[in-house]
Amino acid sequence: MIMVWFLFHHLAICFPQCSNGGKCTGPNFCTCTSLWTGSRCETPSNWDKWKQNATTVAGGNGKGKELNQLSGPLGIFIDKKKNIFIADYVNHRIVEWKYNAKEGQIIAGGNGRGNRTDQLNTPTDVIVDQQNHSIIIADFGNKRVIQWLNQNQQILIDNIRCWGLAMDKHGFLYVSDFQKNAVIRWKMGEYNNEGIVVAGGNGHGNQLNQFYAPTFMFVDKDQSVYVSDANHHRVMKWKKDAKEGKIVAGGNGKGENLNQLSGSHGVIVGHFGHIYVVDTWNYRVMRWSEGKEEGEVVVGGNRKGNQSNQLNNPMGLSSDDEGNLYVVDSENHRIQKFEIIL
Repeated sequence: MIMVWFLFHHLAICFPQCSNGGKCTGPNFCTCTSLWTGSRCETPSNWDKWKQNATTVAGGNGKGKELNQLSGPLGIFIDKKKNIFIADYVNHRIVEWKYNAKEGQIIAGGNGRGNRTDQLNTPTDVIVDQQNHSIIIADFGNKRVIQWLNQNQQILIDNIRCWGLAMDKHGFLYVSDFQKNAVIRWKMGEYNNEGIVVAGGNGHGNQLNQFYAPTFMFVDKDQSVYVSDANHHRVMKWKKDAKEGKIVAGGNGKGENLNQLSGSHGVIVGHFGHIYVVDTWNYRVMRWSEGKEEGEVVVGGNRKGNQSNQLNNPMGLSSDDEGNLYVVDSENHRIQKFEIIL
């Protein structure tokens, strides 16, 4: 009797048995696959999956400046109606593709490369203030953040090498400063100050309080900022009022292993706190859970190419209310929509 008690409590014996591919790794302890959770791996986990062959929803007609074309697009914004706003980098314009449209319309720039207020110079990102429907643009080459509202322009922030933009639920505007290696926050409508540094700003380096070329970012409901630290091949999470960040994806040098990234760019955080990041030079999108040692490939990862399951230097990333993923497939000059599997 004592021997039976000892075996049951000290050996890897599970009763009832683990299900759905789970393994018994300790006394009544199941280690589940990523698709299942629960004490016996009986409950589907909150891990979404996507169709691996994407639909092209903007561009895809070769590199060019026609209304059905894009040229090296970078940042993207999806509104509640699934309209797509694109920073069309090489064309120095912002284009909007209505839901299911066959071509876009120019809503900012498109007047040649320049520094007039009606011109843009290599825009990198765009967001829409859905309160007043204005377009806010990271006008990278002109070192300014500019707002367009009904074809009227206003420079919001000047002398900033802005790359990424984000807005939180309180209406604060966040800008990643590529040159100062910082993320800076402004209160909407109050741009006549230097803003507040909420991440980085301690020179370029690989310490937890530093960046080296911060690009795209995401702000969650708690005002935590997730920043793609591109040249360090990692994503950093800075909680509100933190003095340093935490590595939540990559950070193990440049590479193609599942614990590595190679040029991190677009980043979003899903409903369950999973971090999705564009792994540019591995031609894939990865999903990471905070605290995990490695991520997993969710779309792409099939080498560089232009097939529907391939990407070529992907950059920006967004999602719609249904959970579909939109990837800016920059060197294929198109936006790819990967549909969620329900």
